[in-house]
Amino acid sequence: MSNSHIYTYKKVGVNIPKIRSLQRIIGKMISESYSFQKIGKITGGFGHYSGLITIGNNVLALHTDGVGTKVLVAQQMKCFDTIGIDCIAMNVNDIICTGSQPFAFVDYIGLKKVNDELIKEIMKGLIAGAKAARIAIVGGETSIVPDLLAGDTGETFDLSGTAIGMTKNNNLILGNKIKIGDIILGVESSGLHSNGYTLARKVLSKYSLSQIPEFITKTVGEELLTPTRIYVQPIMELLKNRKIPIHGLAHITGGSFTKLKRLNNKVRYNLFDLSPPQGIFKQIQKDGIVDLKEMYKIFNMGIGLCIILPKANVDKTISIIEKYKMKVRQIGQVDSKGNGNVIGKVENKKYNFS
Repeated sequence: MSNSHIYTYKKVGVNIPKIRSLQRIIGKMISESYSFQKIGKITGGFGHYSGLITIGNNVLALHTDGVGTKVLVAQQMKCFDTIGIDCIAMNVNDIICTGSQPFAFVDYIGLKKVNDELIKEIMKGLIAGAKAARIAIVGGETSIVPDLLAGDTGETFDLSGTAIGMTKNNNLILGNKIKIGDIILGVESSGLHSNGYTLARKVLSKYSLSQIPEFITKTVGEELLTPTRIYVQPIMELLKNRKIPIHGLAHITGGSFTKLKRLNNKVRYNLFDLSPPQGIFKQIQKDGIVDLKEMYKIFNMGIGLCIILPKANVDKTISIIEKYKMKVRQIGQVDSKGNGNVIGKVENKKYNFS
């Protein structure tokens, strides 16, 4: 097959280096606004998993996210009752990475035209996600913006939201306590979650949504619409156990395991036991002839959350996570000083994911 059929994220229109450069510019610009507010103190701004504001002994955590082009799959499938779960998950899973308890959520739904049934179906997913995350949806915005949305059906929409969490100042988890010798646990994902869909949809477009390709057990449409796993309940139980010191939590989303760098950029993360591509990931790699290193820099590859903690607390942590019917195992270790570099070993070959 010619190189023109070998897929990369950049080739399908997502240039990660340019995005990161733009993010740095945005971060510098918004930091100018920190002096504007007069209530509380900005504890953590742009660059971590949540914006953090300290008010007295409490810290408010805020995060905004959407579902990306997964909404296009929902439109093609005409199935809208789970996409709200993804929206909740993408927000609350980031909130918990700072040690905060998510408790409230507001949503934004942009529509091509008024569609009562579509809204009801989207809300079903949002409510299901809220139940799983133990949060309240306290408001939101529904906007009719026909000129902003591509597509010519009444089921064209966009979806995003904002979650709010809280913790005590001395319970924050920011990654500064990560040290050499800490163990990295990986908690399984439920599939692609809500990232990498621009590449995934392009590669899998050779199939109809009703087909079942070689490496997955569902139809393409069902696999692509599998909701993002919500990790709130097991992580909250873990954090309430004061005998288990958690040094870092990383939600593995866009950018995959490079997300670890945002926790602490003074150590090296050695992911020496990553599973080879399986299921939907193997299907994408095979059909798109996607380089293995590229796969592990784009997709979660079956690991949706990383927990970094001392070795002595691993067994207890695993038992808590498994109570919630989630698989978890050691995938690596913080093994030396570094610059946040992430080294991965897959199929006996080492890669630098940094």
